[in-house]
Amino acid sequence: MSTPVSHPISKTIQKLRDELEAHNHRYYVLDEPSISDAEYDRLFHELKDLEETHPEFKSPLSPTQRVGAKVSGEFKKIKHKQPMLSLANAFTEADFISFDERVKKLLDHSDVDLEYHAELKFDGLSMSLTYENGKLIHAATRGDGETGEDVTHNIRTIRSIPLKLKTAHPPRLIEVRGEVVLPIEDFKKLNRDQEAKGGKVFANPRNAAAGTIRQLDPKVAASRPLTAFWYGVGLSEGHLFKTIHELQKTLSEWGFRIGPKSQVCVGVKKVMSFYENVGLVRKNLPFEIDGVVVKLNRFSELDQAGYVSRSPRGMIAFKFASTQETTVVEDIQVQIGRTGAMTPVAILKPVSVGGVTVSRATLHNQDEIDRKDVRIGDTVFVQRAGDVIPEVVSVVLDQRPKKSKPFSIREFCESKGWKIERKEGEAAFRLIEESSTEILKRKLEHFVHKDAFNIDGLGEKIIDQLVESGVVSKFSDLFKLTPSDFLNLEGFAEKSSQKTFDAIQAAKRPELYRVIFALGIRHVGERTSKTLANHFGSLAALMKASQEQLEEIHEIGPEVALSVAGYFHSVAGQKEVQKLLSVVDPILPRKDSGAGALVGKTFVLTGTFPSLSRSDATKLIEAQGGKVSSSVSKNTDYVVAGEDAGSKLAKAQSLGVLVIDESALKKLLQ
Repeated sequence: MSTPVSHPISKTIQKLRDELEAHNHRYYVLDEPSISDAEYDRLFHELKDLEETHPEFKSPLSPTQRVGAKVSGEFKKIKHKQPMLSLANAFTEADFISFDERVKKLLDHSDVDLEYHAELKFDGLSMSLTYENGKLIHAATRGDGETGEDVTHNIRTIRSIPLKLKTAHPPRLIEVRGEVVLPIEDFKKLNRDQEAKGGKVFANPRNAAAGTIRQLDPKVAASRPLTAFWYGVGLSEGHLFKTIHELQKTLSEWGFRIGPKSQVCVGVKKVMSFYENVGLVRKNLPFEIDGVVVKLNRFSELDQAGYVSRSPRGMIAFKFASTQETTVVEDIQVQIGRTGAMTPVAILKPVSVGGVTVSRATLHNQDEIDRKDVRIGDTVFVQRAGDVIPEVVSVVLDQRPKKSKPFSIREFCESKGWKIERKEGEAAFRLIEESSTEILKRKLEHFVHKDAFNIDGLGEKIIDQLVESGVVSKFSDLFKLTPSDFLNLEGFAEKSSQKTFDAIQAAKRPELYRVIFALGIRHVGERTSKTLANHFGSLAALMKASQEQLEEIHEIGPEVALSVAGYFHSVAGQKEVQKLLSVVDPILPRKDSGAGALVGKTFVLTGTFPSLSRSDATKLIEAQGGKVSSSVSKNTDYVVAGEDAGSKLAKAQSLGVLVIDESALKKLLQ
């Protein structure tokens, strides 16, 4: 049914649609939101109500129609109007020079530096969008290059993708090519959520993006923060492009999100410089890339260079060192956390992955071991993608030893005499016995951590010896140690014994939040410890608080409140704290007077600073009334970036958050 555009309600509806799509573009493509989430929701519901009241004006291009009905059965097949080609690879400078020389011969330009377009190579799911007269009609995966799967129902849920091109003169038909990705931080959060509810844990952001796009129910895709970057075209009728640079500029004007880094490079040296610079900032990017793509910039030269098999001769993927390798699982051990939670870890034959030697990889939990069927002796794929801790991706089954056996955490623990349990709804097994020496060791490691009591010289091996010798059985015992106690341990001499003793004595006056954090209460991290310390002002007051009183505090939810109250109201908890207070004297927080140069300002710290530790910087900011957050958002006032700043720096730059260094922070503190 055609929409009577002259109708006043129709005009109001169209105005709301245009306004919402403009806000979608600013938020999801430009990272420059111009209204609050609440205001966006108000406009969205106003439009939805009008469309429901006047169904004759409904349109598949409306922002309210991004989430459609569930697809029944298998995905339909869509034949690409122009094949989606794959790229040849270069792994070294010599490889790229050989590519350049081949292309020069094809173009008969042996004495001329070629003009290339260099851009990021996203590690996502390749996608083709087809627009007719500016309107999205379908989306398809690469498939075999000739035919892909129809995933339009899920692609429509990605708000950075325009349902209608932002141009008064769209091409009659065009295939836009790009990559669907899941940002690294969102990937980690998705896996944490999946693990918590016993769902599938994804191997890497690319697999998560692919798994999401292949869901039959678009509500799943809508619930996950996918985005996409667009860089090429297939068939184009009604619009010709002279260069890749012009193409991507036009795509951006039409409402597509294009890669944040690209450059027209004349000659090999310029390409190598771009490649090396991207390699330096790669770890700071909020999404996964695995190299750069280098293309002849002019379409006329791309056509002249031609194709070989299914690859264009004038393009190449210049890959970074692999972040995935194969190695052998030599053993599987189980790590115990301070709360008794057990994490299986694969002990690997050392292998270089992305330039880093890897000898251990997480196996997450028993469900993941069972799902991947990882066994001792298996040859496995290992990767470092999005996580500092490497993980096992999959098993090479045809190389499995004949006598291998499935690994069981329960059997492993029984062999050591450990009693364990797995509560309903939890992924992890836990040690039952609170008196377990293994739990005590891990609790003591946490207790001396730099963010807790910050005691230098007490590493894992020393703590193990102290516990096994019976010298230390509770936190307070650490402060009763003498230099001679250390002389009895392996690796200690008179000087090192005195140094470790002095470090313990110097830690007797910690800030109150450090004491709370050091106790190792489940669900209580550093931020929550500061909240509790500032609210109650003393351990005595905190120990008396009920679960209901704790829940009344902003940032403290029912689960945390239950855990805190349970610890401080237990006989063991009270006994532990009382003994600790007999040997240490916490520094109580100053009451917030509302004064301070940084009141109301939110900071995020990333990287290493010249003279301040992150902990010191946090204390200085909070002393002036500021707040330190662990993640960057549009509500962040400052990101303080040091050397080797992480993905938070890139997120700040994309959101337009002010980035300062240590010297600028010190000026603010004055």
